[in-house]
Amino acid sequence: MGGDAGLWCDRLVRGLEQHEFEIYALGRDRHREEEGPVPLPPQVRRVRTAPLWMPAEDGSGYGRRARRRFAEYYGELAGAVCAGADAEPGPGSDDLADRFASALYGLAELAREQGGLVGALRSDTAVRALERACRAPGALRTAREARVPDLLTVAAHLERALRPLSLDWYDDDGLAAADLCHAAAGGPTALPGLLARHLCGVPLLVTEYGVQLRSHYLTLGAGADTPAVRTLLAAFHGRLATEIYRRAEILTPGNAHARRWQERCGADRGRIRTVYPGLEADRFAEAGEAPDRSDPDTLVWLGRVEPAKDLVSLLHAFAEVHREEPKARLRIVGSHAGPEGETYLRHCRALAAQLFPDEAEGAHAVGDNPVSFEEIGGPEAPTLSDAYAAGAVVVLSSVVEGFPISLIEAMLCARATVSTDVGAVVEVIGGTGLVVPPRNPRALAEACVALLRDPERRARLGAAARARALELFTVEQNIAAFHGIYLEIVSHCPVRRVVLDEAGELLPFAAPAESQVPGHWTGPTARVLPRSTPGWATGATVRATVRATPLAAAEGA
Repeated sequence: MGGDAGLWCDRLVRGLEQHEFEIYALGRDRHREEEGPVPLPPQVRRVRTAPLWMPAEDGSGYGRRARRRFAEYYGELAGAVCAGADAEPGPGSDDLADRFASALYGLAELAREQGGLVGALRSDTAVRALERACRAPGALRTAREARVPDLLTVAAHLERALRPLSLDWYDDDGLAAADLCHAAAGGPTALPGLLARHLCGVPLLVTEYGVQLRSHYLTLGAGADTPAVRTLLAAFHGRLATEIYRRAEILTPGNAHARRWQERCGADRGRIRTVYPGLEADRFAEAGEAPDRSDPDTLVWLGRVEPAKDLVSLLHAFAEVHREEPKARLRIVGSHAGPEGETYLRHCRALAAQLFPDEAEGAHAVGDNPVSFEEIGGPEAPTLSDAYAAGAVVVLSSVVEGFPISLIEAMLCARATVSTDVGAVVEVIGGTGLVVPPRNPRALAEACVALLRDPERRARLGAAARARALELFTVEQNIAAFHGIYLEIVSHCPVRRVVLDEAGELLPFAAPAESQVPGHWTGPTARVLPRSTPGWATGATVRATVRATPLAAAEGA
């Protein structure tokens, strides 16, 4: 798993040394799979991966009865997706949610019995069931407009999203043996945990630092798919999100923005705990404790170069800043990903050259441009901390932003910040920086000029920002929060083993607490039955160590 979510998951597992972990990773990117394994701490007992970038043939041929069951379940699921109620999930769509859940779990049980669903989900039966649901009375108006290419596109997407149903992770040697499943994201990433809860009774914890449902809405809205495809896929992911939120023991959004999305999708407010992601403060300690290193005339922007970051507005804003403060400089430090990012970077370079042509003071002087484009690791910014330390003000100009990690890094470096009001920015800043509307170069420029001209104010805001970041956004805070949540979940959920005496009678407290401590202890003779034994939920043994199972997905899932 890559990106910020991957870093968070790695820090969590390494920090919770008192727990045992098994990692189940859904790989949706061949490139990341080819990068090879990473060193793991001793508390990780096992790692299981499922490369899902292309389906594996399950080799199972369904008989007539199994085909009939599949058509029934898939038809019910498609009917819940195409139903004419509001496409967005919420507390008012309980009947549709129950219908969707029943069909989903029916498919999961069929997959366990038959060895997988890959062939069935890619069959003509699935496409015909989807077509009948779209044409049924009461279906969404846009769904009724779906044509054969639209149905094929939707069926292919559902097949990819439902591939976890065909995994062999749900036996007594897999997720069924865990004390809890911790999903590192919502949506299809949390689907194995959802099935483990339904099939095996394992409690589910879901963490969302970026709401998967929102990401799907944005991705579908920006694509070239037809309205019918966008509507059906949005409805499917909405139903899936609702079921995950309903069944999770606890939801841990990373900010209030994500929390509002979860509540809108029907999540019970009493089961939500906001847990901010944690950063390693030590990496930025030198810059944070020595703010005088910065150039008082330099603005710094850091991040991934892509259209959502709106560097165009930043460059236009800096043109006004440069007119007011001729000594001002702008350093853009970032990376780009894929052809779209590379194209956008070239566009920004061309715009900077147009707005700020190199002007030499004389015939024998070399021209200089107040805007520079750099990458971490270069001579000007060898480390991330050095990049933040180089400027007096750190700027964030995004039009779309989830949880602004770069903003927290700037706060840990005790830098004053100017940010656009998007995502969780206001929640993170908390009054320690200036916030302006997005896509407003004039407001952005005025805020930057105000801080460049007032060093005392910059110092006050920077000190307050660092204090806030150290209080709320450190790895230690994050690990302590999840340690408490793990214990809370296990203490309220059924025990995972049954203890019987020699006569076969239940001994609810037969395993003394001290038996979990290394050493020689005496206690009643008992045998431990596997969790699949009928009546296991009535036992009451104590395990000193929680066996947590993080569910992860590669970036782009």
